[in-house]
Amino acid sequence: MLSGLKETEEQVLKVVREFAQNEVKPRARQIDEEENVPQDLIDRMRALGLFSIYIPEKYGGAGLGFELLVRVIEEISKACPSTALVLDGALTLFAEPILMFGSEELKKRYLTQVAQGAVGGLAITEPGAGSDAASIRTTAVRKGSSFVVNGTKLFISNGRIAKFFVFDAVTDSGKRHRGITTFVVDAGTPGLRISRDIRKMGLRGSSTVELVFEDVEVPEENIVGQLNDGFRVIMETLDAGRIGIAAQALGIAEAAYEEALEYSKNRKQFGQAISEFEGIQFKLADMATRIEASRLLTYEAARLWAVGQRAIKLASMAKMYASETAMFVAKEAIQIFGGYGYTKDFDVERHLRDAKITEIYEGTNEIQRIVIAREILKGH
Repeated sequence: MLSGLKETEEQVLKVVREFAQNEVKPRARQIDEEENVPQDLIDRMRALGLFSIYIPEKYGGAGLGFELLVRVIEEISKACPSTALVLDGALTLFAEPILMFGSEELKKRYLTQVAQGAVGGLAITEPGAGSDAASIRTTAVRKGSSFVVNGTKLFISNGRIAKFFVFDAVTDSGKRHRGITTFVVDAGTPGLRISRDIRKMGLRGSSTVELVFEDVEVPEENIVGQLNDGFRVIMETLDAGRIGIAAQALGIAEAAYEEALEYSKNRKQFGQAISEFEGIQFKLADMATRIEASRLLTYEAARLWAVGQRAIKLASMAKMYASETAMFVAKEAIQIFGGYGYTKDFDVERHLRDAKITEIYEGTNEIQRIVIAREILKGH
């Protein structure tokens, strides 16, 4: 039995692993080239109950743990991180803030839909507000029992497939981060539109868009948490999201490592497999060690989050270290493949492209180091 998982959760993970390796992985290159996760794969995840695993039973879910969700994201990311991001975005980025802060009415309205396979997204980044999340310019002005929202959100994952979004807006401009409120909005709300698709270096299958709010009316009951307390909602959501990104990075690193290991055993130079050369062995040793360290950090952060303990420091550590491991392992994998690694004949070049974003989104690794340092210094 895997540490931390119940027997039923292990059975779910076994099904997920088979799905990822047998159904997702063979199509990963096509997903990358066509810049689209096929609807039938999303439907399969829905049919397997993957959208419901983390949703409580009272809202139609299976009520399984956060640790299992993290393992599921890891396994699907190992096959195709673009496909994993569909699920990750729906659960750690959309469902999680509603679970933590949403009213009972919001939970019933939206979590029941996610449990049935509806995809959600998180819209916080703006053209002028990335790492400085408090500098957003999207505004929400009260109009009776509603708010009228205007602004632009950028780099929004699951953009074209999401049925609804959690987003933040300024509701009191004089209070900076204490004047931000978080809302949930349906994708079909009048005035909310996708202005453009964003083409990317990696995770090409994931729909990433720019969202524009033009006099979008959002009812007051769609506030997630409390008025002017949205910055806290977003920050705590990102803590969970960073653990999900760590799992995604871990999956990418594992795929690159396993492919490089297999290639090194079969590729012969100077009359022997290149795995017999000390230089290659050192690379494999470093790759395996960093992956194991990333796995331990990620799983421990997930465990703390699952039991409601403070996980800010460990979530940032896991995200930072696992993402840098993914980049390191993918780069070394290409080196082991040599010239072949630089071609599209093998998947390692895609792993490098997919890995890079994990060092950037959900807070750049520079921001993670600031968060980690602050948490360390609080104790001294």
